[in-house]
Amino acid sequence: MDTHVAAAARSRAALAGKTAIVTGSTSGIGLGVAKALAAAGANVMLNGLAAAADAERARAELAATFGIGAGYDAADMTRPEAIRALVARTEREFGAVDILVNNAGIQHVAPVEDFPDEKWDAILAINLSAAFHAIKAALPGMKARGFGRIVNIASAHGLVASPFKAAYVAAKHGVVGLTKVVALEVAEIGGAEGGITANAICPGYVWTPLVEKQIEDQAKSHGLPRERVVREVLLARQPNKRFATVEEIGALTVFLCGEAAASITGAALPVEGGWTAQ
Repeated sequence: MDTHVAAAARSRAALAGKTAIVTGSTSGIGLGVAKALAAAGANVMLNGLAAAADAERARAELAATFGIGAGYDAADMTRPEAIRALVARTEREFGAVDILVNNAGIQHVAPVEDFPDEKWDAILAINLSAAFHAIKAALPGMKARGFGRIVNIASAHGLVASPFKAAYVAAKHGVVGLTKVVALEVAEIGGAEGGITANAICPGYVWTPLVEKQIEDQAKSHGLPRERVVREVLLARQPNKRFATVEEIGALTVFLCGEAAASITGAALPVEGGWTAQ
């Protein structure tokens, strides 16, 4: 049985009646989070770069598998007006945005002196500014209802740095800081369901098809077996030497969106096998 379907059987009503936006959710971590939220009963608005047929397939599968309302919006996360339109459309079609998961992100690796200006601008726009604009658009409705859950997918690089990732590290540190500011601003907003919270999840390496391709490429370019690439290259800084899974990130997101996490806010929660404990 699919792990998300099994989760649905266990916690079907946890988020019933709620609606979530998950940015960057047509593949990878974002799609895993979307499935987990749908399994818990939430309606989901998908977003991301995908061919129209692929996006529709993901939307239809989500709706059919979990029996929830599902939509897709191709909003460009570099454009504030498109982000505002995404939030407005979700409110119009589903009645509210109760949960906002800011997951969209891109990466580029280069030394600071060689880092392309356009890559810096794009990474800051998609990884950090997009979260700001989405939160800004969604907060008024959350405040009016006295309930909201904001989950920002940051990174272990929101807590520690690595060479050659200037823009990504700067953006993810910014996401953690933004999370704390929002949490403090909404801390006293009450509601029978637990008010509004804002938290950041900080994954290390998460296994996705994209990461699997990186393993294959690194193995070929370095002439190393797959196992050595995993342990000595990708997971060199993760003490447990295993990838996190999209299901783990999804399960934590669902928990943060539920009543049991009403007192967890402003937190940056590592899911990185002990990386930042060193």
